[in-house]
Amino acid sequence: MLRGSTGLIGVVNFITFLGSIPILAGGIWLGSRANNTDCLRFLQWPIIIIGLTIFVVSLMGFAGACYRISWLLRLYLFVMFFVIVALVGFIIFAYSVTDRGHGQVIMDRGYYEYQLSDYSGWLKDRVSDPNYWAKISACLHDAGACKGMAQGMRDPVTGMRVPESVATFNQRHLSPIESGCCKPPTSCGFTYVNETYWTPGAGTVGYADPDCTKWNNDQQLLCYQCDSCKAGVLASIRHSWRKVSVINVVVLIVLVIVYVVGCAAFRNSRKIENDEPFGVNRMTKARPSRIQF
Repeated sequence: MLRGSTGLIGVVNFITFLGSIPILAGGIWLGSRANNTDCLRFLQWPIIIIGLTIFVVSLMGFAGACYRISWLLRLYLFVMFFVIVALVGFIIFAYSVTDRGHGQVIMDRGYYEYQLSDYSGWLKDRVSDPNYWAKISACLHDAGACKGMAQGMRDPVTGMRVPESVATFNQRHLSPIESGCCKPPTSCGFTYVNETYWTPGAGTVGYADPDCTKWNNDQQLLCYQCDSCKAGVLASIRHSWRKVSVINVVVLIVLVIVYVVGCAAFRNSRKIENDEPFGVNRMTKARPSRIQF
C-alpha cells in the first residue's frame, strides 16, 4: 500500500514534469520570434521562470516519491501550491493587459492598420516609454523587421528587382510589425513607389495624423518612430501572449488535478506509515505465543 501511494506520487510528478515542457516551449517560442518579442525579453521571462519552477518542483516530488523522503514530498506540495497560484496570477495578468486592441479593417486592403489609441494599460505604457521604445525600435531595425517587405520580381534582362504593383501590395497580408513600422499609415495618402518607399501626395489629406510627418524614406528610419509601429508591436505581443495563455490554461488544469491527486496520495501514505509500527508490534508479540510450551 505504501509503495502504491508513493508510486502514484511519482507518476503524478512525472505528469507535472511533462506539463512544464509546453510552458518552457511557449517561453522559448516567444523569445525565438526575432521580429518582435526578442526586442521585448521581459515578456518571455515570466513564462520561462514558471516553466523552470514546475520542472524543478516535479523532479523534487519524483525524487521524494522514489526515495520515500517525507519532508521532500511535503516541501513539493507546499511549493506546488504557490506555483499554481503564480500561474493563475500570470494568466489573469496576461489576459488583462491584452484585452484591448485589434487591427482596423481598411477598404480594398488585405492588411490591417494599427493605432496606438486602441490600446491601454500597463503594456501600452511600457512599450510607449521613450527610453524603452528607443531600445525596441533599434532592436526592430537590427532584427530586419522590414526585410520581408521586398517581394518584387527580378527583371529577366537587367537582373534588377522590380517592385510589385501597388494593387498587388495592397492585397498582401502584412504582419502587424510590417503594417505599422514599414509603411506609412494609409490615411496619409502617400504615393506608392515600392514597398518601403512612399512619396507625399499633392494634398494634405490625413496629415492630422502625426505619423504622416514621422515617416521617412530613409531605410534606417522608415516608421520606427511612429505610433502605428508601437501599436503593431502591441498587436504582435497580444497575438503571441494569447496563444501562450491557451497553453498555460491547459497546463493549469492539469496541475490542479495533479496537485489534488498528489495531496490525497501523500495523506494516504502518511496514514499507512503511522499504522505500520502498530502492525509490526502486534506481529512480534504474537510470535512468542506460538513457540511457548
